[in-house]
Amino acid sequence: MGESVVENGTAPRLALPPRPKTRLGLWQHLKATRANSVSTWSDAAFEMELGERHMLWRHVIIANAPEHVRHVLLDNAENYVRSSLSRRLLEPGLGQGLLTTHGATWRRQRRMMAPAFAAKRIADFAPAMVEAAERLAWDWSRVPPSAPVDLAEAMSGLTLAIISEAMFSVRVDPEIALIGQAVAVYQSAIRPSIADLIGLPDWLPRPAVRRAHRIFAESDRVIQRLIDERRRHGGPDDLLAMLLAAPDGEAPASAKEVRDHVATIFTAGHETTANALAWTFYLLSLHPAERRRLEDELDRVLGERAATAEDVPNLTFTRMVIEESMRLYPPAHTMSRQALGPDRLGTIELRKGSSVLIVPWLLHRHRKLWDRPDEFRPDRFAPAEVAARPRFAYIPFGAGPHICIGASFAMTEAILCLATIARRFRLTLVPGTTVEPVGLITLRPKHGLPMRLERR
Repeated sequence: MGESVVENGTAPRLALPPRPKTRLGLWQHLKATRANSVSTWSDAAFEMELGERHMLWRHVIIANAPEHVRHVLLDNAENYVRSSLSRRLLEPGLGQGLLTTHGATWRRQRRMMAPAFAAKRIADFAPAMVEAAERLAWDWSRVPPSAPVDLAEAMSGLTLAIISEAMFSVRVDPEIALIGQAVAVYQSAIRPSIADLIGLPDWLPRPAVRRAHRIFAESDRVIQRLIDERRRHGGPDDLLAMLLAAPDGEAPASAKEVRDHVATIFTAGHETTANALAWTFYLLSLHPAERRRLEDELDRVLGERAATAEDVPNLTFTRMVIEESMRLYPPAHTMSRQALGPDRLGTIELRKGSSVLIVPWLLHRHRKLWDRPDEFRPDRFAPAEVAARPRFAYIPFGAGPHICIGASFAMTEAILCLATIARRFRLTLVPGTTVEPVGLITLRPKHGLPMRLERR
């Protein structure tokens, strides 16, 4: 659908996938889920607090109220692991990393990776974040005003550059680009099979496994070469160095473990932040008043100089804009858990093996939790409003023990990149553009986001 910008009166209509009028039948639901999982929810789902589905062999509960989300992710988190469906989607490509393991293995990996995402380490990476955004702004300064850029593609390139510097201390070259390309292709190509969605046994062959190995074959050779070179010759104190270092009292990670961590970080730390930034610029293009407030803050805090890590706490409205963007378009749009034993959510009895869906796409637009939920209003994230809201109404990075380990890295990256680019450019969505969110592994704009650039 084409988008219109309105400064007074009716708010701009934001991009949504078509919503079914009623709950879909089983086969309609399975087909829609494979194509775009956020398109399966009817209008009534945005007021639902607890739902239940039986999909042949799968018993699925939708936890869509803060108290139920808290129960699954925090209060009784030991009873829930990432579902077998999630693992079957992610594990063929990402291997045994933080997004696919649980129990003792997950705890060991979390301990091993925690130092890489400490506050001091994130501050060390901030100059690379700003420099990558400055390089992009320089490239954009040579684009003719009438020539649109694909903002979604540009943000993917930007975050790939940042994670490459943070992980390997190198700029993106054709070999490093292979890793980013594998992540992008994997997200588009690997969809849940009908066997996965209805809960058929794991021993049945899944074509996605062979496809995933083919997708990552070339990038895996690049990662292995980088690991081998680093072990032979040493190198900078970057993320790869920290992954190769043995935590106190533990054996060093194997090459396979390091490879899986690299693939996981590239996926979680590259795709998600790219999509968050793309949706943020999309929303700002439709809301010039909010864009002016952002620019006023940047002019006041930064003036003519580049942003630094020390500026992040002072860029309060910049953070609010990003948080509101992730409310409306959460990169991690659906979280799936599986019960290890019986439990109860509200009036619903869960048995061992029951699946629980926590869907930020629904929760973040819930009509009982948010006033005018489909409108872009960054002031929702002013401190007083945040304090008055249930804690588990907003979970862009998950919550509880399994909250995203890179959340602070991602927020710092998003704030610094938004500040660096918005200080130099205004982006305007090309009129008549069809924008549609599509729920794959992350939430992407299906047709990209063509934008025109205006220098400030």
